[in-house]
Amino acid sequence: MTVAEPFNDVNDVDRIMEISAYNTDVTSLIHAVADNSDAIFTWNYDKGERAKLDKLYEKAKKSQWNAQTDLDWSIEVDPYTALGVLAEGGTEYFQAPEAPTAKFGDAEWREFAYQSFAWRMSQFIHGEQGALLCTAKIVETVPWIDAKYYAATQVVDEARHVEVFTKYQSEKIGTDYPVNPHLRLLLDDIINDSRWDMTYLGMQIMVEGLALAAFGFMQQFADDPLLKKMLRYVMSDEARHVAFGVLSLQEIYQDMTAAEIRERQEFTFEAALRMRDRFLQQEVWDRMGVPVRPTVEYILNGPPETKQFQAMLFSKIVPNCKKLGLLDAGDGWLRKRFEEIEVIQFEDWVDTGEEYESLDAVAADREAAAAG
Repeated sequence: MTVAEPFNDVNDVDRIMEISAYNTDVTSLIHAVADNSDAIFTWNYDKGERAKLDKLYEKAKKSQWNAQTDLDWSIEVDPYTALGVLAEGGTEYFQAPEAPTAKFGDAEWREFAYQSFAWRMSQFIHGEQGALLCTAKIVETVPWIDAKYYAATQVVDEARHVEVFTKYQSEKIGTDYPVNPHLRLLLDDIINDSRWDMTYLGMQIMVEGLALAAFGFMQQFADDPLLKKMLRYVMSDEARHVAFGVLSLQEIYQDMTAAEIRERQEFTFEAALRMRDRFLQQEVWDRMGVPVRPTVEYILNGPPETKQFQAMLFSKIVPNCKKLGLLDAGDGWLRKRFEEIEVIQFEDWVDTGEEYESLDAVAADREAAAAG
């Protein structure tokens, strides 16, 4: 992979800070990544050969929504309080005398809530653009017509997500952040890899799985009705996207060698580390004048209750990895690694291949409107 080997010490602050220094050009509007994949044509146009993917495609066609007209943009938003859970930074652990934030008062924590919210929304925008490019790549590289059909609907979904998050960021928050280097490196690796199943694994299972969990967490605690509905609609799309990855990869992983599966286990764990480390929010601490390295160390050494949000981000990823057979393949290498970063407790939660229909917000709203 691109930077340091991450598997020896998952809390290696030197590794985290090295990656954090990777994104040196934050002013350029263009970032080019080599795409080494072949474009695959298939001359078999028989729709429905893969029944579960065909069902997903039909669901996607019925579940489209319009970011401009299906949300009430006239709602006034206070970005300092829109996501009240961000006051989590003010817990006793972060107010202890040895904490880098020990001198924070109410004004500083209020500013942190605002900056953290702006940072999270910025990273969602960058991640959704990554999903837009990766799904276009799946259309190009996957050899099955049913998968190409579905992936084409996801390209539309991802464009809508970039649009809706950008509109919210611009009109309701008013400040933004560049792409986090941990996220940027992960997106670079996914796009750079020539194997289409790695695009699925990196984007559909890992990045989209984390996004689905993050959106669910934020939607639960959002105080802003506009944000709450926006996230609910985005989640209904994301659930289908993750299900697309689960349903597609199940088929091909059954026929892979032990060495090929191990390579995918290692990729999965490196992606997991990068996504966990991304939420250390180094850019926010730096913007607020807090020393970044001591803060990163302090967060990593915190008690479990200070890491609940980071752990919950894996609530969709771990059961999906288990469904794909990655968790216990070989000597259970990935299980051991997920135990190491304390997320294995989610392994028996429902996998997204089974739950995506229950999260269809568009269908639910249409049924409610018809009943009323």
